[in-house]
Amino acid sequence: MDTYKDKIAVVTGGAGGIGAALVRQLLAAGAKVVVADVEQAALDGALPEFEKLGEVSGVVTDVSSAESVNALAQAVFGKYGACHLLFNNAGVAAPSANVWETTPNDWKWVHGVNVMGVIHGIQAFVPRMIESGEEGHVVNTSSGDGGISPLPYQSVYASSKAAVSIITKCLGAQLESEETKLGASLFYPSGGMLDTGIWTTERNRPAELAREKPGIPAPKIEDFKVAMEQAGMELQFQDLDELAKFALDGILAGNFILMIGVEDAEATLTDRAQRYGRAELPIDLAHIPQM
Repeated sequence: MDTYKDKIAVVTGGAGGIGAALVRQLLAAGAKVVVADVEQAALDGALPEFEKLGEVSGVVTDVSSAESVNALAQAVFGKYGACHLLFNNAGVAAPSANVWETTPNDWKWVHGVNVMGVIHGIQAFVPRMIESGEEGHVVNTSSGDGGISPLPYQSVYASSKAAVSIITKCLGAQLESEETKLGASLFYPSGGMLDTGIWTTERNRPAELAREKPGIPAPKIEDFKVAMEQAGMELQFQDLDELAKFALDGILAGNFILMIGVEDAEATLTDRAQRYGRAELPIDLAHIPQM
């Protein structure tokens, strides 16, 4: 793929945060975008801004539901007959806690959205994308927290993003070995602190998946700022539109890993590999903020 002009793109979790930045940059590059989001109000608020930039539409979608994502795929292919770019971007997070203090519903909710949302996107769209015979690309949003090095107090979220990383690596290898016209990329939002809706995802948590042990609040971005400062780590905020443009440029360049400062991950992963080789815990507890 060497251009986004007139390509059909689908972005889940597209009404806010990183998803909205991806939508803006895709529209600016000439793509036609379908924005999928679980919140009708968020879509209603975002679409007027997007419509100033290009051809865009919105579909309320719960990525944790295979039926909902299949309905999204049917709508996209029914309208355009194709999908060239699929961004499985929607994600949520649970409160920070020791593993033994998490609850079954924490795991059901976060993994239902973060992991099964990616699976549902792949299963609903990729067969149709292959059958269309057109070139295409699947981008799955992971996180350095899990995909590179997990924060131990975010075991639910980090494990879900580690799963997304593995799924995407397998997907990329399969798409290539099966000689399809599709490619895949693993997107690690990066470059600094990200001020997105991931800090307030409890607003979308279904009542039936409420925590069985109420009392542990979900972390707020202010809490993370304090924790990082106490750990002696300098905070820098990353502009989301610059991040989205970086990701889109990386796709056109043929990059599998989309990560600002990816060279820094090499040192982290090398250290973790060496700890594995010594049969040690591969997490450096000296630099882990506690929230």
